[in-house]
Amino acid sequence: MLNVTSYATKALCGAAIVILSLSGGARADVAVSGSNDPSEQIDQHLVSLMSGERDGLGKLSAKRIAKITTTPEGATPPKITAEWLAQQPAAKGGQQFECLADVLYHEARGESVQGQVAVAEVVLNRVEDPAFPNTVCGVVHQSNRRGCQFSWTCDGKSDRIGESSAYSRVKKVARAMMDGAPRVVTDGATFFHTPAVKPSWARRFVRTAKVGAHIFYRKPVRTASN
Repeated sequence: MLNVTSYATKALCGAAIVILSLSGGARADVAVSGSNDPSEQIDQHLVSLMSGERDGLGKLSAKRIAKITTTPEGATPPKITAEWLAQQPAAKGGQQFECLADVLYHEARGESVQGQVAVAEVVLNRVEDPAFPNTVCGVVHQSNRRGCQFSWTCDGKSDRIGESSAYSRVKKVARAMMDGAPRVVTDGATFFHTPAVKPSWARRFVRTAKVGAHIFYRKPVRTASN
C-alpha cells in the first residue's frame, strides 16, 4: 500500500540510520564532566558521538554506506499517472477511503487520471475548510436546503458499482490522495461544475482550472478592505 505521507519520514529516518550506522554504537573514552553546565555536558556528548562516528566509519564498506545513504524508494511524491497507477497494488482502506473512492467513481470515472485527482482535491480541500464537514464522508454526503453537494448521493438512483475496472482505478487514486499525494492540479479549489451548467455561485468565485469535463473554483481571498 502506498503511503505518501511517510516519504519525508523515510528520508529523515535514512539520515538517522547513517548517523547510527557510522557511529556503530562505539563510545569514545571521553570523560563526562561533572559540571552542572548543560551546554558543557552537551559538548562532551557531541565529542563522544563524533569519535564514535569516526571509528564506525572505518568499519563500514563502501557498498554499505551507499545503501544506507540512498534516498528510500518513493521518497519523492509520485506524479499520479495511468502508468503509475497500473503498477500499484489493489487499494483498500476504511470508511473515509471508501467515501472518496465512491465520489470519484460517480463523479469522475470517465475522466482522465488528472481529472479524478482534481475531484479528489476538491473533497480533501473541503475537509480542511472550516466551512465544510471535517471528514471525507461528511463532505461527500453533505446536504443543504438546495439539495446535495454531490447529486448522485440523493438523486434516488442506484449507487451500485457497475464498472469494476473503473472502480479499481479510482480506488488507487483515492488511496494515493488520502495518503498525502500533493494537490497541485486545482490550486486549492473547493467547488467544480460541468460546462453544461452555469451556477450562480461561479460568478463570485475564482476559477482555478479546467480539467476534462469539470471547471474548478475556490473562494476569493478576503482582505480587510473587502
